[in-house]
Amino acid sequence: MDYQQQHLCKVRTLTTFISLPRDQQGWQQAIQQASDFCADLTQRCQQAGYTVQSVRIVTNPFGEYLNTASLDGARADLTLLGELINQASRSGTRVRFAIGEAKTVTEIALLPALVQEFGDLCNVCVNIEADQFGLLDNAQINRCVEAVQAISRCTDRGEGNFNFTVNFNCQPLIPYFPASYHDSALGNRFVIGLETPDLLVEVLKDVNSRTDEADHRLLFQRYFDVMSTALQYHISAIQQLVEGADLDPHFAFSGFDSSAAPSKDCASMVEVYQQLGVSYFGAAGTVEASALLTRVFKSVDGVDLVGFSGLMLALTEDRGLAAGSINNDFDIRSLLTYSAVCGIGLDTVPIPGDTPADKIAALMRDTGTMAFRLNKPLTVRVFPVPGLSAGDMTAFESDDLCNCAVLAVP
Repeated sequence: MDYQQQHLCKVRTLTTFISLPRDQQGWQQAIQQASDFCADLTQRCQQAGYTVQSVRIVTNPFGEYLNTASLDGARADLTLLGELINQASRSGTRVRFAIGEAKTVTEIALLPALVQEFGDLCNVCVNIEADQFGLLDNAQINRCVEAVQAISRCTDRGEGNFNFTVNFNCQPLIPYFPASYHDSALGNRFVIGLETPDLLVEVLKDVNSRTDEADHRLLFQRYFDVMSTALQYHISAIQQLVEGADLDPHFAFSGFDSSAAPSKDCASMVEVYQQLGVSYFGAAGTVEASALLTRVFKSVDGVDLVGFSGLMLALTEDRGLAAGSINNDFDIRSLLTYSAVCGIGLDTVPIPGDTPADKIAALMRDTGTMAFRLNKPLTVRVFPVPGLSAGDMTAFESDDLCNCAVLAVP
């Protein structure tokens, strides 16, 4: 098996990070410059044989440039931004946009209405802080829970929560939405994120077809070696591509998010676990395999790693995980347990529409406590689905989402 084939490793996102000023006169130039940069780099990647799935622009906190004094003011500004983004897009390439983080009580209160009206133009996060004792800002968490519940009520099937996440111990320059946010002090940056489940499955299949290794430790070391080598090859190749390209010097390269970033359109992470000898995701051995995969994503050498750079388990973006929820292969507590040795936290998890606010808040505090205690970035993106109870099937209509079973919040 030739792991060097580019179709096994897709560029999930080319993400630029910019700062928008309060003065709207500067918006068009900043957005056009970022869009042109993404288009140029996309062309360069495609010429080298790498598929680019999305280009994205992330801004500084939206309270620094939107009129948040009123809902009407924020609406007017977002409408203008949408027009500028459409004008800036080249060759029909869709530019996805994130408005950065919400920080104040007023800003968080605006989110349900803005998400309802602007949808994917309004990707947004809130960063929760911890004090010197590791205790979380529970007042801010409660405000986020109110926003989650309000978004659930005001968007069809509660799907608007796809555009909102709560971050714990997350730094700027995450290339994936909606956890992305930017710090203006960093200047203009760009980050590359990959989609690699196809690559991981193929190299593991190759090992399994050619080995009868009985020693589990040696077998896992072999798994690590082949996955790490394959991932390193493609990241190094794309790094060389970036370094050799004549790109706009106003954007500094900050590195890669090495997460596998599964989607509906590639192999499921469940297949990766099965190739690692785990009968199904959630079975005995899942924690061990998760730790191995995390070690692979952290092993990349010679480049800067940013963002999550870990194991992403996005329930409704992965067909295999969605099927596992129907089979009762795991529950929300096991997903949180796996986050101790891997990646993103609780991501795109549908929960009963009538889940009490205090239970959602406690779920966020558990995740946040783990993030700061283990010093890793974790997020909570849950979908309270109106009218559905634990075990019911979702009926999402978004092209980004798989349908799965609603998970109980104990």
